[in-house]
Amino acid sequence: MNEKEEEPRIGVFVCSCGSNIGGLIDVKALAEYAKNLPNVVFTEDNLYTCSETGLAQIKNGIKDHNLNRVIVASCTPRTHEPLFRHCVEEEGVNEYLFNFVNIRDQNTWCHQKFPEEAFDKAKDLIRMGVAKASKLEALENITVDATPTALIIGGGVSGMTAALSLANQGFETHLIERETELGGRLKTLYKLFPNDQDAQILLENLKKNVESNKNLKVHTSSQVKNIEGFIGNYEVRVEENGTNIDLTIGVIVVAVGASLLTPSGYFGYDGNIRITQHELESKLQNNEIQPKDVVMIQCVGSRNEERAYCSNVCCMTALKNSLIIKETNPETNVTILFRDFYTPGTHYEDYYRRAREEGVIFIEYSPEKLPIVEEKQIKVHNEYLGEDMIIPYDLCVLSTPLVSNNDNKALAQMIKVPLEENGFFLEAHVKLRPMDFATDGVYVCGSAKWPVDITESISQGYAAAARASRIISHDTIEVEGATSFLPEYNKSLCTGCEVCIKVCPYNAIIKNDKDEIEITQVLCKGCGLCGATCTNHAIIIRHFTDEQILSEIYAYGGKVV
Repeated sequence: MNEKEEEPRIGVFVCSCGSNIGGLIDVKALAEYAKNLPNVVFTEDNLYTCSETGLAQIKNGIKDHNLNRVIVASCTPRTHEPLFRHCVEEEGVNEYLFNFVNIRDQNTWCHQKFPEEAFDKAKDLIRMGVAKASKLEALENITVDATPTALIIGGGVSGMTAALSLANQGFETHLIERETELGGRLKTLYKLFPNDQDAQILLENLKKNVESNKNLKVHTSSQVKNIEGFIGNYEVRVEENGTNIDLTIGVIVVAVGASLLTPSGYFGYDGNIRITQHELESKLQNNEIQPKDVVMIQCVGSRNEERAYCSNVCCMTALKNSLIIKETNPETNVTILFRDFYTPGTHYEDYYRRAREEGVIFIEYSPEKLPIVEEKQIKVHNEYLGEDMIIPYDLCVLSTPLVSNNDNKALAQMIKVPLEENGFFLEAHVKLRPMDFATDGVYVCGSAKWPVDITESISQGYAAAARASRIISHDTIEVEGATSFLPEYNKSLCTGCEVCIKVCPYNAIIKNDKDEIEITQVLCKGCGLCGATCTNHAIIIRHFTDEQILSEIYAYGGKVV
């Protein structure tokens, strides 16, 4: 008998999750309740099922009771399902014969004021999970070849860092930069906070390492024109100086950075005596200014209705440039008008204290009472004193945000990844997978996904390279087996309406040369959109078949209409 034909022998493990679950409902009683459910032959409650002890108990349960299905009722599958799948697989149970029941996020956390009702709901969820487990089928992950080559899109500091990291590991790496030379935003900076390192020295060292690396091919004046394929096997067309180059790539890292906002219409910006911090950098570097009174205005063009976000780097940039001015000419009066001041961490907070000690003046203003910039002076309402002030200036510096690139949308469509509301690239999960996209084999770093400083850009470049190297360090890779498919016996149901092609967010469905619907399994994420919209129910979603889902509904007691 194969696993599908065997009589289901289900083990249920109920987790207390410390006090997250056990602090509200009786997990021992839940385990006892599960004993009486169909096909359940063993139950157990644990303090932390994800712990080494808890995992050992699952393995012992499989061995001692000949379990061929396992259910863990605990927290979220997003963080722990791979752990439990691997655990049961080590004991010879197919990983797709594991079922996760979320009684923390979907129950005890959201029903904390209703413990009795939460207990009853936990019973419902476990009963439904057991019903589905009885219908589960053993599946195999999909194995594909992996090309040991990386593509980095963007030649700024994060892109160069990621490219060098991968090339130094021995992987063939292609670095694409649309400008005529590498460097990105780093090219325009004078010094770097908080150590006042010369930005150009860092840039030259990076460029020298890039140019001398035998595994790294740099493509300047280049743009990605088209991307097809899937993880381990991307076909990429690059236009370099008017010539098309076709590359076969295993992984892609998006490091396109961000753009600087030109504050036209804000506070009388003229690029002369009212300039941006970015424009100030080059003037300081070339020693072009000797101002007597400098006023800096923070949050220009950000934290408003048009751009609600904080740009993350503006406050520290203002501090850095203020200190450079004071060090060049201590007699210069420097005033910073701010709403809130963002100096995360002890090093950046020390930088702020240093600016105060050097005589930089900080005045808080509110968005309801914006500073009024006139020809030679600025009127501002001092929130601390509760009165208006007049500050003279011969140089007004506007701290403007980093904004997303205009061509982010076109690139996102090519690699089939999402953007967030401000046009930056959206990672798979801000905490659990910060360098990954939902699309396998594509990674992101630096200001492409959110404004970050040079230090964080470097850190993220290394992190994205580390994630990418996991893929191309193997000759083959396995991807999720729970995908949609059109079985041979259902092909007669397909009318060729192409609705599935239109709704698939991963471009995993096409019409082949025979004018038949064809699903590229390795691209499919099993999201279910095609199965839900298929007018004749021809497409089946593995691991979430109609039979499996209906079994849960019937177990709950719902009525199918």
